Amino acid sequence: MEQTPGGEPHAEPARAAEALDRPLPERVRHKVITLTGDAIGALTVAELPPPLRQYARFTPARRVKFGGNAMAAALESDVAFRQRIAARLREAFSELTEALDTGTPPAAADPVDVAALAYVTRPEGWVKLVAAAGEEAQRAQAEKAGAEAERELARLRAELAEAREAGRDGSEKHRAELEATRREMDGLSRRLRSALSDVKRGEAALRKMRAELEEARAQAAAQKAASDGEVRRLRARAAEAESALEADKRAAREGRSVADMRVRLLLDTVLDAAQGLRRELALPPTAHHPADTVEAVEPGRMSPKDIAHRALSEEDPALLDQLLALPQVHLLVDGYNVTKTGYPTMPLEKQRLRLLGGLAVLAAQSGAEVTCVFDGADLASPVLLAPPRGVRVLFSKPGQTADELIRRLVRAEPDGRPVVVVSTDREVADGVAEAGARPVASALLLRRLART
Repeated sequence: MEQTPGGEPHAEPARAAEALDRPLPERVRHKVITLTGDAIGALTVAELPPPLRQYARFTPARRVKFGGNAMAAALESDVAFRQRIAARLREAFSELTEALDTGTPPAAADPVDVAALAYVTRPEGWVKLVAAAGEEAQRAQAEKAGAEAERELARLRAELAEAREAGRDGSEKHRAELEATRREMDGLSRRLRSALSDVKRGEAALRKMRAELEEARAQAAAQKAASDGEVRRLRARAAEAESALEADKRAAREGRSVADMRVRLLLDTVLDAAQGLRRELALPPTAHHPADTVEAVEPGRMSPKDIAHRALSEEDPALLDQLLALPQVHLLVDGYNVTKTGYPTMPLEKQRLRLLGGLAVLAAQSGAEVTCVFDGADLASPVLLAPPRGVRVLFSKPGQTADELIRRLVRAEPDGRPVVVVSTDREVADGVAEAGARPVASALLLRRLART
């Protein structure tokens, strides 16, 4: 096949006018589509007919599956496309296509391959090659089908022979089984006759037992009637006894009610007389006891400063328990100072909830007044929070720190009331100590909360 300088093939010679007078055999057609699907991968999208461009990116197998009919139609109707495919096939199957051009295809070549290449490349006498190859393929297929039919026939004959042999064996087996069944039926018949005799004897025994049962029922009915009469007589006697007992109880209640009424009236009279005498004398309520008149030295009251001088370590949680045991003690907690000492990696909201939960338990155990102060100077809006029972929660105002709010709370307490401030801030601790409060470290409170 000659080509133009631009690479496009010339019009084919007059042999291209040859045409098949029958459809391609199915195997030849499938081979043509397979070869075309493989060859399309070497063409550009511009070299493909428009109906085939959508299959350009498909794999060869998918092209055959989804674009087989379109490729077959393009080969038949688009000469330029068929010539491009023929050029690729001549490169891929050079020896076989050269033999086809000479009109002498190899005898060992697959007739389907010969017919498919002849259909696409269109050498001289390609129609005869396709027809001969198609007939050869059909003959080979027929021979293959005949061989398969022979094998199937042999297999069926073997199965028939096996079935006949199995039938003969089965007949003998069935006859033996039938004889055994007959003997078993004879035995069953004898046992059935014996069972019928037993049933008749059982029916006779049943009739006798029914007669005895009727007699026993009659005797039981007579005994029941007699016992019912005795029960009615005993119930009547029990009713008479209950009536007599109720009458005795009523009489006893009436006698006791009169005595109780007399005692109650006498007691009310004495109480009214005593109350009238107290009003008449205008006696004040008793505020002192006899022990208060005896002179002695009373112990002094313990304050947070006194506890500071005891032998407990500043890191011992028992120190905080002693401080919270003081009467009317007020515990002030620098909230974020404690949470950032104990669990700084948690979000602020979870820090607050964890601390307030522990303080609620501590307040319930100690009975102390507990106030927790958080820094609210940078808050754009109030924090939504439900304070736990027994814990007062305060946020400092805008422009005011939590340290300043703690100092104000300490100054607001009356002189002499024990106030304990939890903070590791040295400035806060020194300030509240000057105001009379007892500072303790945040770690001490955290250790105490870990015990709850």
